[in-house]
Amino acid sequence: MDERSPATTRMDKVLVALITLLTLAAFYAPRFEHSATTARTPPAPRLMPSVELWLSTADRRQQLKRQPDIEMKARGSSTSDVVIDVHKTFQTMDGFGAAMTDSSAWLLQNKLNALQRSALLRELYGPPPHLNLNMMRLTIGASDFSLQPYTLDDVPAGQTDPQLEHFNVAPNLQDVIPTVQEALKVNPGLRIMASPWSAPAWMKTSENLIGGSLLEQYEGTYADYLIKYLDTYRSNGIPIFALTLQNEPAFVPITYPGMLMTAEMRARLVSQHLGPKLANRKPKVSILEWDHNWSHPEEPLAVLGDPEAARYIDGVAWHCYEGSQYAQGRVHRAYPQKDVYLTECSGGDWASSVNGELLWFARNLLVTGTRQWARGVVYWNLALDENHGPHIGGCDLCKGVVTIDSQTGAVSRNDEYYALAHFSRFVLPGAVRVESTATEKEGIDNVAFQNASDGSIVLVVVNSHASARPIAVANEQSRFEYTMPPASVATFVWSPDPAVALVRRVFWWLKKVQ
Repeated sequence: MDERSPATTRMDKVLVALITLLTLAAFYAPRFEHSATTARTPPAPRLMPSVELWLSTADRRQQLKRQPDIEMKARGSSTSDVVIDVHKTFQTMDGFGAAMTDSSAWLLQNKLNALQRSALLRELYGPPPHLNLNMMRLTIGASDFSLQPYTLDDVPAGQTDPQLEHFNVAPNLQDVIPTVQEALKVNPGLRIMASPWSAPAWMKTSENLIGGSLLEQYEGTYADYLIKYLDTYRSNGIPIFALTLQNEPAFVPITYPGMLMTAEMRARLVSQHLGPKLANRKPKVSILEWDHNWSHPEEPLAVLGDPEAARYIDGVAWHCYEGSQYAQGRVHRAYPQKDVYLTECSGGDWASSVNGELLWFARNLLVTGTRQWARGVVYWNLALDENHGPHIGGCDLCKGVVTIDSQTGAVSRNDEYYALAHFSRFVLPGAVRVESTATEKEGIDNVAFQNASDGSIVLVVVNSHASARPIAVANEQSRFEYTMPPASVATFVWSPDPAVALVRRVFWWLKKVQ
């Protein structure tokens, strides 16, 4: 058994990394020769990097398929459709993922055996070449995608529990908690956020999980309820990095738990209760405002306009079902210090069989969403069955990232899986979005990132047009061309300078082991 201290082991790693770095520096250092006796030779031509390419098409003939590498050429004076500038940077990325709803967890636990479940979770959350999902959203209590309505402090009608003596996570112990724990074993860096659909009925004006709003007298208790959730999940090995106050607070569903929470209510809840109680918490839990559609940017603007609330709010969460992605940019410009997350969007069988959801999600959610400052993009259900469930109300045509057959356990990967994969497999946590010019060609959209680990550049391009479109991409002194197939998504990856990329990787690794 190795009995060296962690500090000694860490120092050994640092020394190895430093030796590697010095070797690289020596290898790539210029060789100086006596100028009087040695003829000057012309510089060797610059070695151009090659570009790796993965492609998906809306007709599903190509689904994240590796294509032949593209050779870079000298940029010269040729014009380019997409010009990348890694020196102009925007937000740092947390990642991409989906919600582990009660329904998703139930399917994983009850329709797959242990080996099948382990294999699927590794495929979804494992590092590249797996899907590499690194974000997850949980529901606090039931949502429309649960097997029954519940909260974590339900008491008989007519009773109350202001001390939260009956709080418990028993409804989550069979499915959600063990599934998330297993996912964390695959990806310990998983970033998990949580959102409530309803307060317990005894805290509400309706005295019911459906409808109504939070009684002002219970706002402090509700804050304690949310904190108990954070503490209990952490004690089960599940850290929550961000919390929203209420899922879709401007919508009151009539078939599943939910409640109205106005901007005034949210501002008061944050400024007087939840914010102060979380302010000194270690590790920090971020508070995200809104958690609803693009169509009403005035809602988060109103809450952020209250300085007593804004001081505790770390970012704004958005859903995709109404409005324009540019609402994200509008709010970000007003409050640039606040983070942006896209926390829910679902596809479904309302589209045709060759449904084009690959293009819609890649273009509208992932490309435009990140161009409009999203640090993370989280799809709705991770998994549903062939009947769009199980669910207790709400959307009856929604699809998951994957579909699990309730009879056979067979797993189908939907368009959303491949749209996410074009980003999650290549844009690693800590990557920075970099400047990439928008193309002037109709139906062509793009976004670019630079990974912190090795300096590699990732460019995702969507061709929504029904015909092939040639594009030219330039980065510093290099340039490449490619013809995008009709209705396609392409991810291009390259390292601007192989030697520099290797040195960057050593420095990144050094930083991690310190």
